[in-house]
Amino acid sequence: MIENEDLKSVLIIGAGTMGHSIAQVYAQAGFEVDLVDTHQKKLDHALDLIQSNLAVLAEFDRVQKNEIPLIIERIHPKTDLKEAANEKMFVVEAVNENPDLKKRLFNQLSEFCPENAILASNTSTLDIFKITRGIKNVHRIIAHHWFAPPHIIPLVEVVPGRKTSNDTVEFSVNLLKRIGKEPIVINKFISGYIVNRIQVALYGVMYELLGRNIATPEQIDFAIRTTLGIRLPIVGIAQSQDFTGLDLVSDIQKLKGGVFPIIQEKVDSNQLGAKTGKGLYDYHGISEEEILKKRDRLFLHQLEFLEKLTSFKRI
Repeated sequence: MIENEDLKSVLIIGAGTMGHSIAQVYAQAGFEVDLVDTHQKKLDHALDLIQSNLAVLAEFDRVQKNEIPLIIERIHPKTDLKEAANEKMFVVEAVNENPDLKKRLFNQLSEFCPENAILASNTSTLDIFKITRGIKNVHRIIAHHWFAPPHIIPLVEVVPGRKTSNDTVEFSVNLLKRIGKEPIVINKFISGYIVNRIQVALYGVMYELLGRNIATPEQIDFAIRTTLGIRLPIVGIAQSQDFTGLDLVSDIQKLKGGVFPIIQEKVDSNQLGAKTGKGLYDYHGISEEEILKKRDRLFLHQLEFLEKLTSFKRI
């Protein structure tokens, strides 16, 4: 396996919604990027989008205007996968969520790339480890799951399969940090990983509310923007339970037919959240009053920012 600091070029396959932006991030970080798609028209459109993305980033001083031409020059659009894959030691696949297409593609990569090249997939919907079963050196297969738009959202979920090597995981984490991303390693494969599993649950409730004519799309989004939109960037989902109080969380769960073991264990140990100094989080001896003051100050900063930014109005 190549040393991380020796990697100078990457291959991104798929120039669509995710692929063009992933290519842009690597180019911004100084890598030479081969961006492959089957249609030249799609590649041309991808470069137009990248140019537009970079112009917006420049408005916020995320890139310098004079750097934009150099970034674009580092992106090499190609339609010949075999030629682009030659000697590439790192690949990101970002094609359509079609298992047959991905299987065919990874079989080609196994043939075209060096045997120890790391092959990463952006999918969270499909089990890429099942799809790639049988190709050479499965220890180098891993998921790098990005979020739209990749050139803005910091997080990348890194997901190994049962046979993925520790070296592949370590390489992935270091590479993503090198390009300015925030990787988190998920302990084992589960469909949807973290964020998409939570999003799917939210979407399910949203469609239920719409389908039963309980609320309009505008009402639902306004409700989320003016509640969770303020709170979740500060405390997330897990820590928000500590502020609710795990004893109350337990009571609510019992009314719904049962309690999650992790909550009951905490309640039995009097680890109820912020009010006892421990819950799902450990507050290391900070008083409840100080914890709540810190939270509320951050909430107020967030509220003021959002009020000035959008006044909670729709785009």
